[in-house]
Amino acid sequence: MSVDIDGGADADAPVKPVVTRRRVLVFALVLVLLAGIAVGYTVYAVRREDDRLYGGDGTAPGGPPLSLVGAPRLLFRSTESGPGYGRLATVAAADPGGPRTVGERSCDRVYAAGGTAVCLATEGGLTRTPVALVLDADLRQVRRVELAGTPNRARVSASGRMASWTVFVYGDSYASMTFSTRTSILDTRTGELTANLEDFTTTRDGKELKSPDRNFWGVTFTGDDNTFYATLSTNSTGRTYLVRGDLAARTMTVLRENVECPSLSPDGTRLVFKKKISQSTRNPWRLHVLDLATMRETPLAETHSVDDQAIWIDDHTVGYALPTGSGAAGDVWSVPADGGGAPTRLVIGGFSPAPLR
Repeated sequence: MSVDIDGGADADAPVKPVVTRRRVLVFALVLVLLAGIAVGYTVYAVRREDDRLYGGDGTAPGGPPLSLVGAPRLLFRSTESGPGYGRLATVAAADPGGPRTVGERSCDRVYAAGGTAVCLATEGGLTRTPVALVLDADLRQVRRVELAGTPNRARVSASGRMASWTVFVYGDSYASMTFSTRTSILDTRTGELTANLEDFTTTRDGKELKSPDRNFWGVTFTGDDNTFYATLSTNSTGRTYLVRGDLAARTMTVLRENVECPSLSPDGTRLVFKKKISQSTRNPWRLHVLDLATMRETPLAETHSVDDQAIWIDDHTVGYALPTGSGAAGDVWSVPADGGGAPTRLVIGGFSPAPLR
């Protein structure tokens, strides 16, 4: 039996905490202080990153306007620190290590051919919108397409008529534990947009593939503006395949396993691609060239892992970008397409190269 000494409530009853107005005010002030610290650090981090990217003495935009026509050049996204960071730039094909001309347009990724360019960019301030911009020979916008995910790959056919892009998408139920892609193809002449290659009929060994987790990326076009090659992958197997597609028929056929990000040579006889050679996350891929007539593969002399869709600078030379290890910076390299020779650095501070022939 408990004794109520004061003649009031039971002494064994729990004591309820008393919340005073002063305590509420102190708690609110602590929350405001923490929020201020978080905002201040975010602003500081953004400014520090801006200083790192734009504070260097790299080439500033200016000089003659960029154009997709004229003498042979290499178009790319400039990644040297300075006022031109992230903007499109060109160098002379005969002197890629020489002076660059930097334009006003910014792109996350770019590709150009036949007087047409595709610029994958992110517009807006706090609310960011990924877009694909189709540009004419003077890099003026002629079409804008809002994208459903993060820009990743871009290609234009040799004639400039067909354009393609790939984005990473989040939220697909079948891809909750891995990535999903959307690859689109645009006919710039008719305006017809194929929004997703997953809508095409795909066959392997004569049987239709109906798996819902099919992903396609890395399109490259042949000279007829109808046939294309691309990468197919399914999250259930984790394997990649080379497919040949027919735009008019809306079909694709699996040709070969372990081919990713193909790029067709100017003469239409070979594909350069990245092949998975290791399960290591540090060096999983190596560039190979596939002869389409014999289906023979040749490993290239570049032994660094190239996580990109390589280009053909000419019929004998492959180009690609490699990170420098300092954040978003990268360099453009080349290597002979026959498996011989050695890699050569073409451009310091460059990414997403495209030859302007």
